[in-house]
Amino acid sequence: MALGRGFARLWAGNALGNLSDGLAFVVIPLLAVALTTDPLLVAGLPAAYSAVRLLTVVPVGVLVDRWDRRVILWSTNLLRGVLLVGFAAALSVGVESITALYAVYVALGVLESAADNAALSVLPSLVPDAQLDRANGRISAAQLIADEFVGPPLGGLLFAVTMALPVYAMGGLHLGAAAFFLALPRSGGVRLGGEEPAEGDATAGQQGSLVAEAVEGARWLRRHRLLGGLTAVGAVANLAYMVPFSVLVLWAREVLGLGATGYGVLLAASALGGLVGSFTAAPVRERVGYGPTILGALLLGSATMVGLWLTTSPWSAGLLLAAYILHAVVWGICVATLRQRLVPDRLRGRVNASARLLAMVGLTVGALLGGVIASVWSLEITFLVSGALFAGCAAVIPWVFRGAEPPDGAS
Repeated sequence: MALGRGFARLWAGNALGNLSDGLAFVVIPLLAVALTTDPLLVAGLPAAYSAVRLLTVVPVGVLVDRWDRRVILWSTNLLRGVLLVGFAAALSVGVESITALYAVYVALGVLESAADNAALSVLPSLVPDAQLDRANGRISAAQLIADEFVGPPLGGLLFAVTMALPVYAMGGLHLGAAAFFLALPRSGGVRLGGEEPAEGDATAGQQGSLVAEAVEGARWLRRHRLLGGLTAVGAVANLAYMVPFSVLVLWAREVLGLGATGYGVLLAASALGGLVGSFTAAPVRERVGYGPTILGALLLGSATMVGLWLTTSPWSAGLLLAAYILHAVVWGICVATLRQRLVPDRLRGRVNASARLLAMVGLTVGALLGGVIASVWSLEITFLVSGALFAGCAAVIPWVFRGAEPPDGAS
C-alpha cells in the first residue's frame, strides 16, 4: 500500500478483526437461540454488550492515553482470540451455557472498545496528516466489506456445519490480527503511545485519577470550537439516524412489502453506498475542504430521509438508503480525520472516548424516540423527523466552522 508498511499492518489487523465482527453479527444470536429458549435472555445479550461498552468507553479512553497503543492493539486481540478459542473448545466437548456466552460477549465488548479507540488514536503516528482521509477511507471500506458482505453469510455457513466452527474462526481471526499489530513499527521516531508533555508544561502528561484524566479530555473537547461543535452535531445526527432505523425492519415489511430476503437485499444495497463513500470522501474533501464536504453530506442525509418518507418502492428505497449510508461514511471519515489531526496525541484516546460516549447516548435516545414516534403516529413519520433533524444539523455547520482553521484551511 502507498500509505506505508505501518498502515498496511494496521489495516490488515483491523480487517481481520472486522471480519470476526461480521461473523459475530450472525453467530452470536444463533448461539443464543441454540443455548436457551428464553426470549428475555436472547434479547438481553445485545443489551448487555451495548451497556458494557457504554460504561467502559470513558475509562478505556484514559488507558489508551496512558499505555502504548501498539501493546493495547495486539494484547486485546490476543485476549479475544484466546477467549473465543477457549469458548469454542468448550462447545466442542458439549459444555454449552448461556451464562458462559454472556460472559464471553461482555468481555469482548470491553476489549473491542479498547482496540477501536487505540486504532483510531495510533493511526496519525503511522500516516502523514495529509493522507489521513485516504487511510480512514480504506479502513472504512474494509470494515464495510467484512461486516456487511463477507462476515454474515460466512458465519451462517460455518454455523450450519457445527456451532463451534465459526467461534474457532472468530478466535483465529483475532489471533491473526494480534500478529499484525505486534508487527507495527516501534522505531523511526514514532511513539505509539501518548506523546511526551511539552517542556515547561507542568500538568500535561501527569497521571492522576481516572476521573480527573477523563475530565481533562472532555474539557478539552468542550473548549475546542470546531471539534466540540462537530461532536454535538454528531450526537444529534446519531439520534436522527436511529429514529427511523430502530424500526426499519417493520417499515420494510409493512410499507415496502419486503420479507426477510428482501430486507437483507435492502441492507446490502445500502452498504454499497458506504463503499462509494469510503473512496470518494478524500477526493471531495481535497477539492472543496472539510466544511463544505461535511455540510454537503448532512444535506444529503436530510434529503434521503425525506425521500424515504415519501417512497413506497423497494427500488427507490434501496437507492435512497445507499445514498444515506454514503453520507454517513463521508461524515464519519471527515470528522475522525479532523480529530486525529487537531487533538494532541496525549489526549487523543480521551477525546475519542468523550465523542464516542455522546454518540452512543444519541443512538440510545434515538432508538427510544423512534419507537415512540412509530407507535403514536406512523412508521413513515420517523423518516420525516429524521430529515428535519439532519437539516438542523446542516444548518449549524457554517457556524461551527466560522472562525475555525481546519488543517486544510477550508472554512
